Amino acid sequence: MAKKKVCKRCKMFVDADTCAQCGTSSFSNSWQGRLFITDAENSMIAQKIGIKLKGEYAIKVK
Repeated sequence: MAKKKVCKRCKMFVDADTCAQCGTSSFSNSWQGRLFITDAENSMIAQKIGIKLKGEYAIKVK
């Protein structure tokens, strides 16, 4: 299984040609760790790191 691509700016996992959260097209296949945000409004972790949309995020992107 190949690694998924991650937006370099907001660290969200993407399948399309542009990021749904920030609109950039700069991606990386080199990442570490995952966060699954299901309720961005009530998640203390999401608020702490500035995530406003639910989704899957990488912790570290190279």
